[in-house]
Amino acid sequence: MSEPFSTEISQRICAHMNQDHTDAIALYAKTFGGAPEVTVAEMVSIDAQGMNLMTELKGAVVPLRINFDHVLKDAEDAHHTLIAMLKQAQTQLR
Repeated sequence: MSEPFSTEISQRICAHMNQDHTDAIALYAKTFGGAPEVTVAEMVSIDAQGMNLMTELKGAVVPLRINFDHVLKDAEDAHHTLIAMLKQAQTQLR
């Protein structure tokens, strides 16, 4: 059984994404956040309903909220959802 969503889980996911997957975060902002001109994005928090990003857009720092298509059950669901969103975003680029 995976862990339920908590502040600690959010921090762990954000740290991992910001360290290892910055390109994916920018792609989330461009594709799902309606901000195709984003140059840099950082995941600030994630919860069961969505993720909060801090983006750089035309030289300005802009917060951006992206809602998920379903309520996440736990950290494992977040992992699978973020991967699915990345694959969807990459497909849309083709």
